[in-house]
Amino acid sequence: MESNEFFDRAVLLDRVEGDEELLAEMIQLYMEDVPRALEAMRSALQQNDMHALVRAAHSLKGSSANLAAKTAAEAAQRLEQDAKRGDAVGAEASVAALERVLGRLLPALVENGSGVTK
Repeated sequence: MESNEFFDRAVLLDRVEGDEELLAEMIQLYMEDVPRALEAMRSALQQNDMHALVRAAHSLKGSSANLAAKTAAEAAQRLEQDAKRGDAVGAEASVAALERVLGRLLPALVENGSGVTK
């Protein structure tokens, strides 16, 4: 499978000029970063620190876009916008939505990177 609604491997492979090793490294780094980003977001929400939440969402939005993970980038952008508005209730819902997207994206990354990330 070259792409799905969560991740477009063909686009990403084109971005890295066909370098499968670089692709695997990018996927691995992203998969390591996601749990840290989510923890930062949850912590920022608990502390009502909208500035930290904006930073965490913005960072994940960028890394998701770099991986051609459009759905995750869009979900992170919604969270970033909620946090910029100071909308804690909306941000909480956006974090939950982002977690659902990432829950489907990460297995897609493993599947699409199989044979490469080993």
